[in-house]
Amino acid sequence: MKLWEKGVPVNQAIEKFTVGKDREMDLYLAPFDILGSMAHVTMLGSAGLVAETEVPVLLAGLKKLYQKAQEDNFIIEEGIEDVHSQVEFLLTQELGDLGKKIHSGRSRNDQVLLDLKLFIRDAIREVTETSSALIDLLLKKADETKNILLPGYTHLQVAMPSSFGLWFGAYAESLTDDLDILQSAWKITNQNPLGSAAGYGSSFPLNRQMTTDLLGFAKMNYNVVYAQMGRGKVEKIVSFALANIASTLSKLAYDVCLFNSQNFGFVKLPDEFTTGSSIMPHKKNPDVFELIRSKCNKIQGVPAQISLMTNNLPSGYFRDLQIVKEIFLPVFGELIDCLNIASLALENMQVKTDILNQPIYDYLFSVEEVNKLVLCGMPFRDAYKAVGMQIENGTFNPEKKVHHTHEGSIGNLCLGKIAVYKQQVIDSFEFEKVEAAIKKLLASA
Repeated sequence: MKLWEKGVPVNQAIEKFTVGKDREMDLYLAPFDILGSMAHVTMLGSAGLVAETEVPVLLAGLKKLYQKAQEDNFIIEEGIEDVHSQVEFLLTQELGDLGKKIHSGRSRNDQVLLDLKLFIRDAIREVTETSSALIDLLLKKADETKNILLPGYTHLQVAMPSSFGLWFGAYAESLTDDLDILQSAWKITNQNPLGSAAGYGSSFPLNRQMTTDLLGFAKMNYNVVYAQMGRGKVEKIVSFALANIASTLSKLAYDVCLFNSQNFGFVKLPDEFTTGSSIMPHKKNPDVFELIRSKCNKIQGVPAQISLMTNNLPSGYFRDLQIVKEIFLPVFGELIDCLNIASLALENMQVKTDILNQPIYDYLFSVEEVNKLVLCGMPFRDAYKAVGMQIENGTFNPEKKVHHTHEGSIGNLCLGKIAVYKQQVIDSFEFEKVEAAIKKLLASA
């Protein structure tokens, strides 16, 4: 079944090539396509384009399909082109010609735009909640390990004292910044394109504000041409935001792999979190973090792929955009898996408490010694030279203690302030407004 079919069969090779993975990808969108249809039907009823008595019948039929999609029992049958066609087919099968009325005032162009935005909103909420849980864990670990010193590095050379508290806290704040960027992507997503039809509006008296409110959007895309131009742009903006989270997670994973190696020996994963070698019986490999690193690096490539597919297209719809779904829709699940497994592994990871007892880390405290001399009245450059000479002639013998008190330092991690910042970012999404609108829409059926 094809909504556009006019009696001329499509060449089978052309059909196979043009449909591609649409049936598979559209399963991600099924519940959201149905929600959009429920809002659209309600609006059609208010505009007199569907009879008042027909609206509850259509809504009841759509709600049944929604429940089916929520239970993963929704399929797109062979021979049916996409999720939009499948919904209309099933509704017509149950309700007869009444089911054919749901497409009035819509195009598949604004329909898929709407589906994508509803899907993205829901997926962003899940990414945000999963990231928030990891941030909470990192802050907890930072507080637990705030007094355990760790070497800090520049150029992979021993540099200055750090601590596990500082290290865990750094990634908590980094992920919070990433969520702040994701919130900006959410604002671009949370705009209703429905009613833009094929990109040039409709002669039907549509009430676009009504569907905007019914679906809990913050606002609509006002200009119908721009609404269509948003296809690809929204995915690119959101994928950049997801790539930032992936970048932070990849760097964290790399640190763990480094710290877990025998040459560093700063952390230890439980044996059940490691894998072995087929010929080397001593091996305990941190495969989980290596795979997090690789998966997250792959995610960081998605914005570039979307850019290459979309950045030379003029205004209007083009089939090129179909392929964007194939690389974009699965990204959320992949990132959420990485966030969850990172939380599990970090929760069970042990840290070593006596790292700095080794003499190879004595030079970490050279700046501490310089600062002591400065505090006693010696000019900084003279103090620097004095300590440098001790290091060169082998007489450097530091006191392995740190006295950092300023905000964000070893002695003042500002973990509470990071936690407050994180909560402010999460609150700014206002997920509860969307959830309330969707509940109300479903309750109307």
